[in-house]
Amino acid sequence: MDTQTGSRSLLTEPLVKSFRGRNFAFLGTLNKDGSPQVTPTWVDIEEKDHEEMILVNTAMDRVKQKNVSRDPRVSISIVDKDNPYSMVTIKGRVRTHRQACKEISQYPVHSPNVKRIILKIKPEKIFYIPPRYEEYLRKIK
Repeated sequence: MDTQTGSRSLLTEPLVKSFRGRNFAFLGTLNKDGSPQVTPTWVDIEEKDHEEMILVNTAMDRVKQKNVSRDPRVSISIVDKDNPYSMVTIKGRVRTHRQACKEISQYPVHSPNVKRIILKIKPEKIFYIPPRYEEYLRKIK
């Protein structure tokens, strides 16, 4: 990981805080013509069988789902809501899709008629910038 945490793990304290906090993530996928497509979304992380994955809950037939079905390469950027100068950027590949179950129930505009899926993304490169410029941020509040 290109970071000051010195780890290749998503499960380091600052990264878990970024993923589990109320921060939007921006998921980049590739359109058919190779152009980028970026979507703000919620993300989560999981560890299962010693493998760390990023989870994205989406609907079938959305642009991002179609794009990753054709080309699994993705990029994710998360900016800390409390310090926009702190961020995480990850490049990876979607490994699996699976049907979403109860996780979506907390989404306020969920329609039971929409088929939801979970994209499981295996990170390949992680870059983290810790919080900085805190004195400047205090001044502008």
